[in-house]
Amino acid sequence: MARLVKQVSIESPSHKLKDCIFSFETPMPDTPPAGARVKVRNAGVCYRLRSASSSSSIKSVEALHCGSPLHSCVRDTALFPGYEVAGTVDALGEEVGETDLQLGDRVIVYPYEGHPPGYAEYIAVPEVQYLIKIPDDMSLSVAAMLPSGALWAMNTVFSAHIHVEKVLAEKGETGHCKILLVGTGGLALWAMRIARFYWPEKRERININVACLRDEGISIAQEYLKVNVVQWNEDLYEEQLVERTKDACGGPVDIVIDFSATSRSIRRALKCLAPGGVMLMSSEHAQGLITRFGPVAEKENHQLVPIEFGTLNQLRNLVHLVSTGEIEPPPHTIFSADQANEALAKIGRGLIPGRAILEFPEDDEESEE
Repeated sequence: MARLVKQVSIESPSHKLKDCIFSFETPMPDTPPAGARVKVRNAGVCYRLRSASSSSSIKSVEALHCGSPLHSCVRDTALFPGYEVAGTVDALGEEVGETDLQLGDRVIVYPYEGHPPGYAEYIAVPEVQYLIKIPDDMSLSVAAMLPSGALWAMNTVFSAHIHVEKVLAEKGETGHCKILLVGTGGLALWAMRIARFYWPEKRERININVACLRDEGISIAQEYLKVNVVQWNEDLYEEQLVERTKDACGGPVDIVIDFSATSRSIRRALKCLAPGGVMLMSSEHAQGLITRFGPVAEKENHQLVPIEFGTLNQLRNLVHLVSTGEIEPPPHTIFSADQANEALAKIGRGLIPGRAILEFPEDDEESEE
């Protein structure tokens, strides 16, 4: 009989489902011939969404069924599938050729298409190219923040750089580029740190402002970001919020980076953009939103730019920069896998500055229980 291992499913909440978090046992995944099996230590409660609708959420543990052929997993309605995974190499496939990976190596998993859920003690990775070794002086909890959120933030900064250079060139040597960053969660914290590393010589000419979506975000932005902050208080009328944002930014902004990308935030941000301005958003949100707001954007010559999650090489570079201290990771809070309910509740109330990281026990810790 196959060994059973622990897995956590964080499902989309609904009125039919009292609890949206399930902990259960599932068979140990087989090791892919050209890949590896990873013993998960930490997994970030991350941003990347499934493409499936959340309207058909599970009603019980018995309703779970297999997803990826590599791994017994939950339905595609999982709200946070666990694309940020750090752990150790447990097994290598028999067809793996020359590689610098060895059993026990500490690794993170690149969020490739078809990535299995990371909220499990073990996951199967189809090819070893998706595994990146991490230095001994980097904790696995910090490493778990890199594969999805931090990588997306890095690629967003890289993509924004092209537009920043264009704005500064058009405005001359004394001109400024005004950027509005929507949101104060882990993505915004990463983006600020990465931007400050890559744009040091132009920092005086780049004005970054942050729009807080909730009251708790103000202290986070002021303490960790040290930037101008405008509160998007939903009790105010829309036009009041737009005017408040323009006043805080010193006028219309040139670039908006919207990590939340809701219809409301995009509609509001477009009203804050200067003619010819650019809005950057996740490629996973982009298709429907661009179709909806594209005609509105065209009237002011605005660009709506989708941003992909980033490449393997970018992730390797990010690991190096964080491990050498050139980019400081945002704060994070570790929860055991059994505390997933508590983690999600605190995230919902804005009580976690930075990121929430789930942690599975080591084998020796399990044996003591």
